Amino acid sequence: MSEDKETPGRRREKQRREELIRNPTGNINDAFNRAETGNLADLVASLGWKGTGILILAIIIGFIAASIFLK
Repeated sequence: MSEDKETPGRRREKQRREELIRNPTGNINDAFNRAETGNLADLVASLGWKGTGILILAIIIGFIAASIFLK
């Protein structure tokens, strides 16, 4: 598909991918800002597998710490 016949959806997706390559740390900030108004699927999709793993670990550690301190 040539550049002239590119649909707006494809153009937005291409720009999003290019921005992720240029600014990977901005992706985390965008994910957390989107989480305020979005849903969990949007957060996980924008964080990627590494960010999702870190988020899950942080939640688990938080629960463990809370159970220890609130005994």
